[in-house]
Amino acid sequence: MPKMKTKRTFAKRVKETGTGKLKRHHAYTSHFAANKTHKQKVGLRKATLLSASDMKRSKELLQG
Repeated sequence: MPKMKTKRTFAKRVKETGTGKLKRHHAYTSHFAANKTHKQKVGLRKATLLSASDMKRSKELLQG
């Protein structure tokens, strides 16, 4: 059986932390930005961790 390849599109969108969790950026940062409050926009700038329910599926995409 051939080796599994890393899904490069997904790998470019997430970074692995030192503890093995995955860090991602928020969506909705620029589209309709005028309608969002300053507080919303500041919060969307910061990266966040991938949810635990998505973690198993995502680790398989990065296996390679």
